[in-house]
Amino acid sequence: MKVSREQVAEHRHRILDAAARLYREKGLEGVSVAQIMAAAGLTHGGFYGHFKSKEDLIAQALAHVLSETKAAKPPGRTMAAYAAAYLDRSHCDARAEGCPFAALGSEAVRGSQDTRAVLTRSLREQIEDFSATAPGETLQERRRAAIAGWAAMVGALILARIADDPALSDEILEATLRQVTAP
Repeated sequence: MKVSREQVAEHRHRILDAAARLYREKGLEGVSVAQIMAAAGLTHGGFYGHFKSKEDLIAQALAHVLSETKAAKPPGRTMAAYAAAYLDRSHCDARAEGCPFAALGSEAVRGSQDTRAVLTRSLREQIEDFSATAPGETLQERRRAAIAGWAAMVGALILARIADDPALSDEILEATLRQVTAP
């Protein structure tokens, strides 16, 4: 039976959603193509009709989730408002739906050039967005504050997720939020 273009597009979207969720939850090496396809409700055999390799899927899944995240971001949202949502307990606990940088950064550094290019592009966009509202008198000062703020947020989320002590985890999130949003 022939599959329509709409069905192909829907299948691809389901695969990308499943891959992005599972990679963030279990890591890049912690999930197989077969598990992703099963989570998407599809058979393993259809994988190569959509992607050249697992590395291709990783890069495309990250691009997919980052573009959806960017599209959902309200225009004009300040770095401080972003930090308040990013450093929230619910975001910290929702690893599978949360920030791919915090979930996969240490693994992605060893990923393909395509994966790193996707993340670098998103990193540049995030810094540019934050630079518009970061503190500072000059563009260079605002950019520096944006880079430091984004690095602090991602690092704090990683540390808060690592901590098996909920009080310490909350303290990391709260202290970083205060630091990033300080005038």
